[in-house]
Amino acid sequence: MLIRRHLILGLLAISGAAGVTSVFAQSGPAWPTRGPIRLVAVFPPGGSVDQVARILAVPLQAQLGQTIIVENKGGASGSIGAAAVAAAPADGYTFAVVFDSHGVNPALLPNLPFDSKKDLAPIILVGTSPMVLATFAASEYKTFADVVAAAKAKKNVSYGSIGSGSLGHVAMSLLGKNGGIEWTHVPYKGGGPLMNDAVAGHVPLSIGSVFVTKPHIDSKRLRPLAVTTSKRNPNLPDVPTMAESGYPGFEAPAWWAILAPAKTPPDILKRMNDEVNKALKNPDIAIKLAAQGIDVVGGSADSARVFVDKQMDIWAKVVKDNNIKAD
Repeated sequence: MLIRRHLILGLLAISGAAGVTSVFAQSGPAWPTRGPIRLVAVFPPGGSVDQVARILAVPLQAQLGQTIIVENKGGASGSIGAAAVAAAPADGYTFAVVFDSHGVNPALLPNLPFDSKKDLAPIILVGTSPMVLATFAASEYKTFADVVAAAKAKKNVSYGSIGSGSLGHVAMSLLGKNGGIEWTHVPYKGGGPLMNDAVAGHVPLSIGSVFVTKPHIDSKRLRPLAVTTSKRNPNLPDVPTMAESGYPGFEAPAWWAILAPAKTPPDILKRMNDEVNKALKNPDIAIKLAAQGIDVVGGSADSARVFVDKQMDIWAKVVKDNNIKAD
């Protein structure tokens, strides 16, 4: 009996040790154990991607207990920064903060050095916002109808966007083709440079997110003409939608998301998703984003992937059907 009792206790000890080992195996390696953690903003300083990254870096640094560095890596409508993150070690220390152009680039830039769906893992959809078509304060354009009339009269109307292949570029191309409107695209390297020229009147029209445009509307240096979502924006309640302006069904929201290299361990992806969701629920952070016209979304990584993949599918069809080319 004594031998049998020792045998049972031994088996229980082994089973318990195995259970502990199993728990450790399931929980994965601790993260983060060091810094810095890089948030790669895929557009230059001054634009909305840069600002979203810097707003989120503050609470994330406090929550994770590690230094968060925002690194701007702009160019090619955000694809240069996205490529750098896709090629980075999948260890949880490099993430991309991307803009809506990420959903257009696969169709518009066929020679991307990475697969947008396979090489990058969406962590979270930070938020969405309308884009705003605006003009400088002294402009002759008082309404969107004025712009359409000038374009149809062959007055060589030009507009600036945050870059070739940006959502603003593709949306305006679609609007022009569907409406029989001809206008000239002037690409900029991000929201900051675009706004500098827009407020100075160097480019007669600009299309950018509420985030990057609203401060200049508030200062009366830009006049908003229309927003690109199906509903008016609470921050710009007097600005009509393009649907209201004669283009029913037109919908092209701006959006921001955080991505990671695809092979990043699931435990790290889940932890980062949890921490960003926590940051987005911070009243101070929510106020900063909402004040710039961003409708905070958050949620699971799965819902972010569904949204981003759908954007890629939608704009791939638009690019193909309308034969839209990058400048």
